Amino acid sequence: MRLDLREMTALVTGGSRGIGAATVRSLHAAGARVHFTYAAASDAARALCAELGDDRVSSERCDSADPTALESLVAGCLERWGRIDVLVNNAGIYAENPLDGSDFAAWRAGWARTFAVNVFGVADLCWLVARSMRGNEPNPNGIRGRIVTITSRAAHRAEPEFADYAASKAAAGNLMKSIARGAARDGIVAFSVAPGFIATDMAAAAIAAEGKRIRAEIPSGRIGTPEEVANIVTFLASGLADYASGTTVDINGASYVR
Repeated sequence: MRLDLREMTALVTGGSRGIGAATVRSLHAAGARVHFTYAAASDAARALCAELGDDRVSSERCDSADPTALESLVAGCLERWGRIDVLVNNAGIYAENPLDGSDFAAWRAGWARTFAVNVFGVADLCWLVARSMRGNEPNPNGIRGRIVTITSRAAHRAEPEFADYAASKAAAGNLMKSIARGAARDGIVAFSVAPGFIATDMAAAAIAAEGKRIRAEIPSGRIGTPEEVANIVTFLASGLADYASGTTVDINGASYVR
C-alpha cells in the first residue's frame, strides 16, 4: 500500500521540530505540498525547508494564539497553493501547573496561556480552514478536506501535574468529534492522534528526570519516536481512513489502553 498525497496541499502548525517536523517530512515524502508554521525556531524551519529542498515546502512564523495571524496564515496559504486539503493541528504548549501549587495567579495564567494555544488556536484555525475546504472539489466519496489534531494520552488518562494541558487536549479531541459529526455533510473528516511520551524537545525534561518511571509504564519499555506519530498522521491524511472520521488513534505503546 502506497500513500499518495500528490496534488494535495497540507497546512501543518508547529512544523519546525519534533512531531511537527516529522509530519512535514512524511507528508512531503508522500507527495504533498506542505506549508508549516513555527513559533520561534526560525533556524530549524529554514533547515527543514533546505533539507527537503524543493518548492513543495514552505514555512511561516505564526502565533497560534493570535486569530489575526491565523487569518493571515490561511489567506497566504490559499493565495500560494489555491486550496488546503489537509490541516494538521500540531502546535501546542505544555508546562507543569500542579493542582497543589501555592500561586493562584500562576495557576490561572497557566490555564489561560495553555487554552489560548491548544484550544482556541486550534478551534479558530479549524473554522478558517473548514470554510475554505467547503469550496474544494470533492473526491468520488464526497470528501473535500481532512483535519488531524495532535492531542495526547493526557486527555484521557488525566494528569494532576499539568491539568490545564490535559484538559486542553481533551477539549481539542472533543472538537474533532464535533467537526466529524457536524462537517460530514460538507465533505470534511476529522481525527485525533493521541501520543503518549514521545522523544521530543517538549518531553525531553520530563524524560530526563523521570525516564525510568516513564519507561516502566510502557510494556515495551521504549519511548516512541516522532516518526511513529507522523506515519499515523500521513495515513489519516491520505484518505485511506476517511470512514473512521471522528476516531482517536492512541499511540502510546500500550501504556494507556482504553
